[in-house]
Amino acid sequence: MLIALVVLLVLSGFFSIAETSMMALNRYRLRHLAKEGSKAARLTTQLLNNTDKLLGVILLGNSLLNAALATLSAVLTVRLLGDSQWALSIATLGITFLILVFSEITPKVVGASYPEVIALASSFVLAPLLKLAYPVVWFVNLFVKALLWMLRLKPAQGANTNLTMEELRTLVMEGGHYIPAKHRHILSNLFELEDITVDDVMTPRAQIESIDLNAPIEEIRESLATTNHTRLPVCAGSLDNTVGILHVRQVLHQTRSGELSREMLREILRRPYFTPEGTPLFTQLQNFQENQRRMGLVVDEYGEIQGLLTLEDILEEIVGEFTSQSPSRGGLTIDRSDGSILVEGRTPLRILNRKFGLEFPLDGPKTINGLILERLEDIPEPGTSLKISGCPVEIVQTQDRMVRMVRIFHGHRPQS
Repeated sequence: MLIALVVLLVLSGFFSIAETSMMALNRYRLRHLAKEGSKAARLTTQLLNNTDKLLGVILLGNSLLNAALATLSAVLTVRLLGDSQWALSIATLGITFLILVFSEITPKVVGASYPEVIALASSFVLAPLLKLAYPVVWFVNLFVKALLWMLRLKPAQGANTNLTMEELRTLVMEGGHYIPAKHRHILSNLFELEDITVDDVMTPRAQIESIDLNAPIEEIRESLATTNHTRLPVCAGSLDNTVGILHVRQVLHQTRSGELSREMLREILRRPYFTPEGTPLFTQLQNFQENQRRMGLVVDEYGEIQGLLTLEDILEEIVGEFTSQSPSRGGLTIDRSDGSILVEGRTPLRILNRKFGLEFPLDGPKTINGLILERLEDIPEPGTSLKISGCPVEIVQTQDRMVRMVRIFHGHRPQS
């Protein structure tokens, strides 16, 4: 009878460890193993697709074994110690302790620690048991369903393993050593593409380099010879009157030979591509792909050009900045003596937040210059200091009604 008691404890522990491991199993890892051809993974998937029946057979076996343990312990107590009240009380406490330690807590801790190994192995035992005990499980589930109906509860069919965008973002960021840091950074940036609009990354209108067809031909030739860009907007008088996009490579020979003319430029121009302000970056990336474009002019509701966006601008939001520095990104220098940051006023707030872990608000102005002007409501004098989001900021230089250089007193180094 003592041997039977030990066997019952072990069997009860098996059902406990199987239940915990099955419920703690990573469903995505299980699907991956099943696709690779693992028989145990496919069997486990079938069991988890019928959670009510799986839990039914596990709890049925566990309950029967625990009841048998209680009965057997009572019989042993009567034979060894008699049927006195104190003897039965000791037996109750003793069997409760044994069940908790050897059949409940220990197996469940082990099952939660190694769910994959245990769940896959347990499936070869649970699947046949489910077939054998199916009539009993079906009969018990009739009462369960009736009780749920009385409580107006309707359990979901199958486990809902769909992840929300925020859950997927958390999963990626907590991927640990499974995902390299650079890959996690890129994936995190991909999640943000729907929250970032073209307004956040475009080159502002004042910084757009363009070719004016009404300008003298020598000036046009000089602009083409000295530009750092491969594509330039071409306008007639005003940027709002943009007539096309010029691929500089197509006119390099004419620029050097002196054969350049306005008529020739007009013939090789490509029709300009416009995109409305407020367009999410992910949507704009798709638009670039569908229209086979690499550059777009951002316009407001009145059709006036507000900025210029390139495919490179979007790619830099995903993989980080390239070796070439975009004019709209501004520049920054770190003073290693006090840890302060010297930045240009046109530097986007998003870049500062990302590189230095700052918390400048992003729901208003896009640059540090715009944020300072909004807070002060005036053109500040050099040497003026203020605190924004808990970060001290000093105006170093102003020019042409805007803040040119700013010193931010923050000791963090740029993040990779």
